[in-house]
Order: sequence, then structure tokens, then C-alpha cells
Amino acid sequence: MLVDTHCHLYFDELIKDIEGVLNRADELGVKTFICVGTDLNDSIKSFKLAQQYDNIYSTAGIHPHDADAAENNYIEKLRELLVNKKIVAVGEMGLDYYRNISNPDSQKLVFIEQLNLAQEINKPIVFHNRDADEDTIKILSDFSKVNGVAHCFSSSYKTAMKLIDMGFYISFSGNLTFKNSHLPEVAKKLPLDRLLVETDSPFLSPVPFRGKKNEPGRVRYVAEKLAEIFNSNINQIADVTTTNAKTLFNLV
Repeated sequence: MLVDTHCHLYFDELIKDIEGVLNRADELGVKTFICVGTDLNDSIKSFKLAQQYDNIYSTAGIHPHDADAAENNYIEKLRELLVNKKIVAVGEMGLDYYRNISNPDSQKLVFIEQLNLAQEINKPIVFHNRDADEDTIKILSDFSKVNGVAHCFSSSYKTAMKLIDMGFYISFSGNLTFKNSHLPEVAKKLPLDRLLVETDSPFLSPVPFRGKKNEPGRVRYVAEKLAEIFNSNINQIADVTTTNAKTLFNLV
């Protein structure tokens, strides 16, 4: 069994065929899904899906792209959502200096405010880091009681190990399978008991579907790539990454 630890099932491309999406995933051995919110509205949509399906869990948070648009009382609204047991993490939060859609100062403030909330309610975080290694690690280092996952990891081995040493998991997406990616060299030096797999669907389809709409079932191709990297097999990778996901997100 595999867990897609990061997907956006409420996007139009997926929600309009949700039964087909879930059935195709099931056929590929993907049985459990973490549907990740990126703003208040999408966090509510994620939660509604989690209420409808036993094997879907959700998160609630504000993505760095949406930091500038965050409502004044967004933390209170997130807190109200996060009392629900099927909302298993705070996020997607973090920093994105590649696109800088929101002001970096706004990104940092909203990141810190959500980290304070996660620490207060004792739930893990799902965080995004793009071209922001230094500030991400600096901010996270002030929250030693918070654990979580570096979603769609794309940084260096050095950054990965700093995060692992701080207690975080590393999650790989379809970009692990891309030609000329540096990520296989990073992954093979990391401890398997700190790794997760995800799709970030409908984005980042793995090879051989690169450039096409992604689906949660294709997390299998990420797991198969990890099996190749670790000279292992899909069953072992599935077992370990599923155990890791259950541990981090307290899945039943």
C-alpha cells in the first residue's frame, strides 16, 4: 500500500472525475491520500473531501503564494478547522523566493504565525521551500517542538540532512524521476526511515507522464524510482514510506 502524502484533489482537473481518480490510484496500490489546502477556501474544500472519503485526510494552511492575501483573522479560522481529527497537519505553509508572488516579509510572517499555531495545537506541518533554504532553516530552528515534512523536496543533500537532524521528513515528488535531476544523488544518501512520497497532483507528473496532468496514483512511479535508487523493491519502499506517513500524520 502507498500513501500519496501531498495532493490537491479539489483542483478542477481532479475533482470533476474524483471517483475515477481514486479508482485508478487504487489499481496502482495507492490507498490513502493527504489532500493539502493552500488557503482558507481550499482548506475547507480539502476537509469536505476528507469527510466524504474514509481514506482521504486533509490539511489546512496558507501557501506562501497566498501570504499577501491572508485575512486578518486567518489564524483563528485555521484553528477552528484544525480541531477536526481528519485534518492531520498545518499547511501548506513556507517560503517561495523563486516566484515571489507574495512579498518575502509577508511570507515569513505568515510562515511564523502558522508555526506558532502548529506548536500550540501539536500538529505536524507541511512546508514548501523553493530557493529559500537559509531563511526556512533559520525560521524552523526557532520551533524545536514542531515536526513535519519538507514537501516536494528540491534542495541539496546538506539542506536535507539539516532538516532531518531537526526532526523533519523529506518528501519526494515526480521531479525525482526527471532526466538530469540531482535528486537521486541526494535521495540515495538519506535514511529511508525519514522519506515520504507524493505527487503534488495535478502538478509535477513523473516520467513517463511529464508535462501531463498528474494524478495521485502516479505516486507509484516516484516509489519505483526510490526503489531503483536504494536497490530495493516497490514493496519495501511502500511499506517504509507508508509507515513513515502513518507515524508523522498519526493516521489510523
